[in-house]
Amino acid sequence: MIFAAVVSIVQGIPYFYSMETVLITGGTGMVGKHLTELLVVKGYDVIIVSRKKVIARRHACISYALWDVEKQTIDVEAFKRADFIINLAGAGVAEKRWTKARKQEIVESRTKAGTTIVKALETIPNKVKCVVNASAIGWYGPDTKESLQKGFTEDAPADKTFLGETCRLWEESIEPVTKLGIRLVKLRIGIVLSNKGGALVEFAKPLKRKLAAILGTGKQIISWIHVEDLCRMFAYSIENKNIIGAYNAVAPVPETNKELTLTLAKLIKGNSFISLRVPAFILKIMLGEMSVEVLKSTTVNDHKIKSTGFDFKFPNVEGALRDLMES
Repeated sequence: MIFAAVVSIVQGIPYFYSMETVLITGGTGMVGKHLTELLVVKGYDVIIVSRKKVIARRHACISYALWDVEKQTIDVEAFKRADFIINLAGAGVAEKRWTKARKQEIVESRTKAGTTIVKALETIPNKVKCVVNASAIGWYGPDTKESLQKGFTEDAPADKTFLGETCRLWEESIEPVTKLGIRLVKLRIGIVLSNKGGALVEFAKPLKRKLAAILGTGKQIISWIHVEDLCRMFAYSIENKNIIGAYNAVAPVPETNKELTLTLAKLIKGNSFISLRVPAFILKIMLGEMSVEVLKSTTVNDHKIKSTGFDFKFPNVEGALRDLMES
């Protein structure tokens, strides 16, 4: 630890002495990689739990362990080391067309991860103080007159659509940890903006041909969050005992699809681009049922997490996009 602290000081990286360990499921994905880097800088040991064996170690404070959600098993020794668990596991919602089999995979990859963690907490001697579980703003339905003004809050019921039901089952699968006396936090995550993958990379693809592709009317509200703010919120959740229950992980200022697309286009191409509107019927042909989510307007309220003292580094989309384009 002393050597690590000296190295951090020499490199100009803030270092915080900690003997605590964070176990991350789904840690090999875009958010997981960014979160791992943040936690290591903050002085945590990180155990990344994966379905496949990883041999290479990126850092002395990072180790790897295996689990199998189908068999509901996890590396016992790794689990015993954990002080905190962050569960990011789940098949990508937008990676493939929503066939019946894919929808089942999306749901079960989340619910089985939750039940595996609960079973491990019930059967393996552990010192886990807090579980932070990813969820999504798919919990909420399309905007209403009220939500357009105030935004959906955490006490709103889950929508009856596929993603609403997925989020409900997702959160229910992890809820039993509260009966074990363990603090549970559920972050309902908005559209994550990152230059390493996800929605932003897809938004930027047409700009290679100098086209700014506005989806549908472009008026639909996107409740988004910069990946750095999201990872800071995960860390904030494990470090603050007053954070309990569901919180919306979205930036303070949501934006329309049109404005987000045009802001990104101007940052990348200046004035050298053409706006192109992609009609809803084309999206329905291309994406099938998933097009409903692409065209849906969802205004989500961030007041609950802000009321705890959490401060966003990137409250508006232009600042967030500028940072991501420059980094």
